Amino acid sequence: MISNATIEILMNRKSIRKYQDKEPSDEIIETIVKAGQQAPFAYQLGSVLLSRNRDENPCNAPLFFVICVDSHRHEEVMARRGWKMVQNDLSLLLFGIQDASYMAENMVIAGESLGMGSCFLGGIPYQAEKIIEQYNLPSRIFPLVGLVMGYPAENPPIRPRYPLNISLMDTQYNLAGDELIENAIEVMDQGYLDQNYYRSLNAMIPLEDGREESYTFDNYSWTEHISRKTGQWMESPDQLLEQFAKCGFNLPGYNQKSDE
Repeated sequence: MISNATIEILMNRKSIRKYQDKEPSDEIIETIVKAGQQAPFAYQLGSVLLSRNRDENPCNAPLFFVICVDSHRHEEVMARRGWKMVQNDLSLLLFGIQDASYMAENMVIAGESLGMGSCFLGGIPYQAEKIIEQYNLPSRIFPLVGLVMGYPAENPPIRPRYPLNISLMDTQYNLAGDELIENAIEVMDQGYLDQNYYRSLNAMIPLEDGREESYTFDNYSWTEHISRKTGQWMESPDQLLEQFAKCGFNLPGYNQKSDE
């Protein structure tokens, strides 16, 4: 495949959870966030919270960003034009999630280009109430994803990805047959096993509902790990819908159920 400096940054990116004591300068922080602002957008609904408190930041990182869907700012702009929000919150959040996601990824790439490492924290939406209190957020702002960043103090291997032949659908969706699926499973699982990823972390999700364990760290790998997450957890959307409501976003399914 074609390679250049940008492609190399993208292909070699890895999650970093250990950081040097070195503190990024204000200029570097501003550069990273400005690069985030230059991402494509629908409504420009992305905004960034920052904590430099290493003692409290996840992974003791020097920088902890929370990238948010920010309708509060947008509605302030609308008010000055004599408008009120009419668009339903589901549509608004959909576009806002796109905006904030593009922004977050631009920040990662910018950080990598400046010698920084980073790690996304996907559980932030479930901590919305805590984030509201910590940053004194007004209504209509939803914390979408966390991003720790700093100068790496580790150099983990690049984690595997699905093969291209199961990810790229040219002309029409590829109904992958048994052979392609089994090959994709083999690529992912053997890649993680070769790195001793789950064994080194001692990370095996326990089986629930009385299911009998048949895996050991000799064969427990990514596809079983991710299947246990999505096959056992978060069956109800209520916990997440509650967080949206606390941030001032009204999604009818949750509100309707709450009124019963």
